[in-house]
Amino acid sequence: MKPNCSSVDCLLEKYYLSTVYSLEFMLGILGNGVVMFGYIFCMKKWTSGSIYLFNLCLSDFTFLCTLPLLIESYSSGHWVFNNLLCYSNRYLLHANLYTSILFLTFISIDRYLLIKFPFKDHIMQKKPIAVTISVGIWIVVLLEISPILLFIELKDNSQCLSYGSSGMASSSLIYSVCLSVTGFLIPLCTMCLFYIKMVSFLRNRNQQLTTSFSLEKPLTLVCVAVIVFLILFTPYHIMRNVRIASRMEEWKLSNETMITINSIYIITRPIAFLNSVINPVFYFLMGDNFREMLLARIRNMFQVIKCQCAYKFSSSNQEARDYSTESEQ
Repeated sequence: MKPNCSSVDCLLEKYYLSTVYSLEFMLGILGNGVVMFGYIFCMKKWTSGSIYLFNLCLSDFTFLCTLPLLIESYSSGHWVFNNLLCYSNRYLLHANLYTSILFLTFISIDRYLLIKFPFKDHIMQKKPIAVTISVGIWIVVLLEISPILLFIELKDNSQCLSYGSSGMASSSLIYSVCLSVTGFLIPLCTMCLFYIKMVSFLRNRNQQLTTSFSLEKPLTLVCVAVIVFLILFTPYHIMRNVRIASRMEEWKLSNETMITINSIYIITRPIAFLNSVINPVFYFLMGDNFREMLLARIRNMFQVIKCQCAYKFSSSNQEARDYSTESEQ
């Protein structure tokens, strides 16, 4: 157990993290489960965009698999599992974060190319290229975050510390800043660039159209995507670096300041991983084609179930009538 379990950061870990992660787990499993069902049983023609989206869903499932251990750990106040699960849990958690960022970035590129070249496939929109890029993203991210294993600590065999609270602060800060730049800032700038190009292209096209067809929906989705990306990921990366820097001896901060910084850092952590809940709603269920295929599949399933129930009901009635006839005879 933590020695000062009445401190704000300790209470946030025990009640805030366990509660929010529980909600993210339930909603994420439901949303991503629907998406996985749709892609496996409804998707007939795979495109480069659907390949990126399917990998994004797999990445979200990776994160969701880590949550039950974290929920148990934070609610009980100590890590009850073995050392290997501590390291693998933190590793997979960060793998989800940075694969999600990269897949969202390539989704923005794919959407721009789809709008820019609607009647021909760009080389990056070919399915073999999309599969190669997806595999490359997984390999790059898994290698990029591997140094985290050097910093993660299992304190007193009872606390699986988060990355921001683990390891030697000076070395960890250098790596954290580099990871923030390569894993978050560069993909963010790339995503914003292509979304700005997309907005510019759609506005120019909208002005040239003589019909009443409106492009407000795609423009709105583009703006919301960038805003959500900034809101979810930016606070976490800022506070993670601040949290690591605050542990350096050169800062010589008071205990109250350390608790305040750690408390804000704790608040930003589940916000960063909220994308696993939002992704199914925003990137999948709002797509007209996917929604139509999914609803058609569900209607067909209910129709089959209805027919089977009707058949069983009619068979039961027929058997009852036959039995009644035999009894009368």
